[in-house]
Amino acid sequence: MNKKFKVGLIRVLTTEDEEVLQSHGKQIMEYFPELEVVTKCIPDQYEGIHSPELGEIAIPKIVETARSFTDVDMIIVSCADDPGVAEIRKVLPDIPVTGGGETTVALALKYGSRIGVLGITDYAPQAYMRMIPEQMILGRPEGVHSTLDLMTPEGKASVLKLGIKLKEQGAEVIALACTGLATIGIAKDLEKETGLPVIDPVMAEGMFAYFEYLRKK
Repeated sequence: MNKKFKVGLIRVLTTEDEEVLQSHGKQIMEYFPELEVVTKCIPDQYEGIHSPELGEIAIPKIVETARSFTDVDMIIVSCADDPGVAEIRKVLPDIPVTGGGETTVALALKYGSRIGVLGITDYAPQAYMRMIPEQMILGRPEGVHSTLDLMTPEGKASVLKLGIKLKEQGAEVIALACTGLATIGIAKDLEKETGLPVIDPVMAEGMFAYFEYLRKK
């Protein structure tokens, strides 16, 4: 039997809820059964990252968590802002590292040049700013300020409403800019509502891990 490709996945939302903690890894393993995902979350970050300040606080914790994995073939920071990705690459140069942001943008570019960026902040995540600064149409759902707001019926309705607005503004594809949107599985509903392709960051980061698995096979 082939040894599975082992991925260390870092959640930037601190949670004691095992189902929430494992949700991204579980999704990736359902999409790509060849991968084995081991998940850890960083400490003392119960609202995740929804501001540059919280991102700065999180980075040393993310790097420390990355160092704590043993025997992994790859590391994913499961956050659309890719916090700590560059820093982990410096301290663990022999392991492929990626995040939910750069992978989502890379896939979104396949579907169009006007990209609706739908997240939970009033600013675009780093990878989006770096890779598609001129091609973004940025939006934040009304009443949504953290991943916790997404888990309410009002939060979900607000996301769908924004999807339609981004389409009206000329978006050819929607790139989700928060992995919390993947946690609530909104991509399929958004696709139905808007008729546009929607890139789910958890699926995107899993796809890149699968690519690394194929390279090493």
